[in-house]
Amino acid sequence: MKYPKEYLDEIKTRLKVSSVVSKSVVLKKRGKEFVGLSPFKNEKTPSFTVNDEKEFYHCFATSEHGNIFDFVMKIQNLKFGEAVKHLAQLAGMQPYTFSKQDEEREKKWKEYQAIFSEYVDFYHNQLLKNESYSIARDYLKNRSLTKEEVKKFKIGYIQKNPNFYEKLKYNYSEQTLAETGLFYLDEKKKIYVERFRGRLIFPINNISGQPIALGGRIIENLDYLAKYINSPETNFFKKGSNLYNLDVARKLSNKIDHIYLVEGYMDVVGLSKNGVDNTVANLGTSLTDKQILTLNQFFDDIIICFDGDESGYKAALRAAENSIKELRPEKQISFLFLPQKEDPDSFVNKNGKNYFLDFTKKSKLTIHQFIFSHYKKQTENDPSSLAVFEKKLRSIANTIKDNFIKKYVLEYFLEKISELTPYSNLNKKKFYIKKAKSLETTKKLFNESQSLTGVELKEFSLLYLIMNNLNLLQSNIFLIENIKLFTEINKKILAAIIVKLRSGEQISIETLGLDQQLLDKINKFAPIKYILKTKSKNNHQILEFLEDIKRDLMNYDLEFRIQELESKFSEDMSEATFNELKELKKEKNIN
Repeated sequence: MKYPKEYLDEIKTRLKVSSVVSKSVVLKKRGKEFVGLSPFKNEKTPSFTVNDEKEFYHCFATSEHGNIFDFVMKIQNLKFGEAVKHLAQLAGMQPYTFSKQDEEREKKWKEYQAIFSEYVDFYHNQLLKNESYSIARDYLKNRSLTKEEVKKFKIGYIQKNPNFYEKLKYNYSEQTLAETGLFYLDEKKKIYVERFRGRLIFPINNISGQPIALGGRIIENLDYLAKYINSPETNFFKKGSNLYNLDVARKLSNKIDHIYLVEGYMDVVGLSKNGVDNTVANLGTSLTDKQILTLNQFFDDIIICFDGDESGYKAALRAAENSIKELRPEKQISFLFLPQKEDPDSFVNKNGKNYFLDFTKKSKLTIHQFIFSHYKKQTENDPSSLAVFEKKLRSIANTIKDNFIKKYVLEYFLEKISELTPYSNLNKKKFYIKKAKSLETTKKLFNESQSLTGVELKEFSLLYLIMNNLNLLQSNIFLIENIKLFTEINKKILAAIIVKLRSGEQISIETLGLDQQLLDKINKFAPIKYILKTKSKNNHQILEFLEDIKRDLMNYDLEFRIQELESKFSEDMSEATFNELKELKKEKNIN
């Protein structure tokens, strides 16, 4: 029986991963994560991490990975339902009572899954063992696929006149079989026909590895048939929410930071045969937000590698314009274009794994590079064309959800446009001065700052703002006297500044007597400096920035108090503690 997502989310809201795990593992805070000795293996050096923000644990020694439900199931040897009941009780929640509608859906899912498993197993075994399937085996041999790949991907073949429906109908109703999408009704003959007859079939699994749909490929050159077809959408299969081979590829995410996204099943199989297992395929539709977000959960760089022909290029462009809005500072989307008439399967079979990986390093383009390059080719060197060009790039950049990435992508586009019109930009310097760093510099700075916490960065912004507006804040000292900081060194710096400001003497950064290395660090990493460089610097604006930072620091304080209460709640399970926790969370949301 499946629990509603809302119920499971409520459990995760009430219980942090570290609170649950710490009952079995001694954890120590390290940056944004907790570390401890693996509960799955005897070890002396900690290799087990917990991340409350991302709601998962990961063991580098055993590759075990999951959320609080997975952890309790493994540690206490419980089934999922038992783990949910245990954690619900721990969170102070009532056990969930299933309705008849829930029970009916669960029954349908079990039947659906059983039919697909039986169907896939039957035709896979027929391909391996039935002598009359030689035409399919010869086709696979000509495509350089061996029995090993057939078994690994559980590939099957359905003859042109199959009769497996007749066997299944004794155990399942006509309606249930029709709802799987494996069969459709021939209106003339009034019989159910197998949708994938005369095709190789590739099982499409959900993220847990259970078959929920099929992809089918013809093995003869018949112009009147589509080369590939996919299962229709059903109650348990949505094309835009699934990816072929994701159930296997995701397990590599602790070793590899990138994933290849290709168009076809044979591309995935061919790359895997050559040792490139970090590969998935979309399912005959345009790339969706859901697919990008799913891949981002596991990998930092999505490399989109479609066929090296016109249709592959057009598909890549659609994917770029649709997926750029999901860019985030710590994630990247890249494009790899193969030579004409090549697809990933043919290219890797011809050149081998090492050449393919070298080709990736040398030839892949980041998503913003690809988009700029494409629209530049459509542009003529005249004002009207360039205006349309710039307007298009601005509109694409504005679709990006993350404000930091949006800013730097737009800056990249505008800088590249200015290179196309160097003379027309000579007089723009007094109106537009390049302030932002390039994307590469920004990425380097982002990586360097990963050792700093969000609190430290916010404190650096506060200190930067104060040190660059000493005269203003000397006359408004009351605004900074009661600000609470969290890191000891920054507390000392703020206290020293306040002492100087209270003296009434005219002061400057030089007279503060602060350590130069500390000043350099603040000047380098204070995020607000980029805002100050592009915004007006009047006193009213400065004080508004100050209030924003104070509000954020107050929220950090609330967050720490929330963490303490959550830890307390996991111990005492008190309603009073939970109510206090709810009030603090409400206060944090208001701020």
